[in-house]
Amino acid sequence: MAKDKTVFVCSNCGYESPKWMGKCPGCNEWNSFYEEKLVKSTGTKYEKKKDVIPTVLNELEGKDVIRNSTGFLELDRVLGGGIVNGSLVLLGGEPGIGKSTLILQICDKIKGEGSVLYVSGEESAEQIKIRADRLGINNKDILFLGETDISLIEEAILKINPKLVIIDSIQTMYSDEITSAPGSVSQVREITAKIMRICKEKGVTTIIIGHVTKDGNIAGPRVLEHMVDTVLYLEGERYFSYRILRGVKNRFGSTNEIGMFEMQDKGMVEITNPSSILISEREDNPSGSIIVATMEGTRPLLIEIQSLTTRECIWYAKKNSKWNGL
Repeated sequence: MAKDKTVFVCSNCGYESPKWMGKCPGCNEWNSFYEEKLVKSTGTKYEKKKDVIPTVLNELEGKDVIRNSTGFLELDRVLGGGIVNGSLVLLGGEPGIGKSTLILQICDKIKGEGSVLYVSGEESAEQIKIRADRLGINNKDILFLGETDISLIEEAILKINPKLVIIDSIQTMYSDEITSAPGSVSQVREITAKIMRICKEKGVTTIIIGHVTKDGNIAGPRVLEHMVDTVLYLEGERYFSYRILRGVKNRFGSTNEIGMFEMQDKGMVEITNPSSILISEREDNPSGSIIVATMEGTRPLLIEIQSLTTRECIWYAKKNSKWNGL
């Protein structure tokens, strides 16, 4: 009986090696290799393919980018004016930061003809319904699919042809063609490639939700961020209600813009004037504090800078021998 061929894959960057290595030469990560079986191809090695004819670039007709508003001015700002039809967007953030809440509100507010398909591998339909009731969402165009098999999800997308698809989350999806567990490098890479192919061929806009590691990066191989069109991070402190949406990659716009939200009982509420929030608790002319204007993208922000230096500290520093020349 022939032995199955295996390969060792780095869980951090996806580097493949025929043997186990203690340190990955691709990302210099230690103890990140795991063993994975190779899947045999069903086709022959020398199978004849159709003729490929290159296209002259100058002969192509340029098309205007079609954008749809998400219903949030702050999110449209980060995306460069709205979400592009047929684009693939990756949204990352820590657990409990509000990713699913924001996505469900987008499903209710996004404009355009057709339905929205919400695919979840983590929550049941009852859990999504409870969140929708809390947010006051009553939209008949939102369809729910609790499935993790990418082949069944692909069939549902082709049958329904929705205007927007939500994948929550990419780490829970799996393909029968890959023998590794869901969330592994090979699974994430293969599933993202299939979703991207559907997006580009059918013009279906898709938003993928990704988990974040303890280092603040999206879990899975770095190739995941290279494959998608836009990468967004939802950031915020655990004990504060304010959230910052930051774009780290955008093929259809700038990556310097940020959007600011506040988590409330009714969901995410956008803050169109962040300066009023950043200096709202400042007293009148306090000592050791100053207001500074800074640019974040195309929008100026007013922030407060506080000094921790007191008169006693300055007196002690001047008294010290190395400060005698001041």
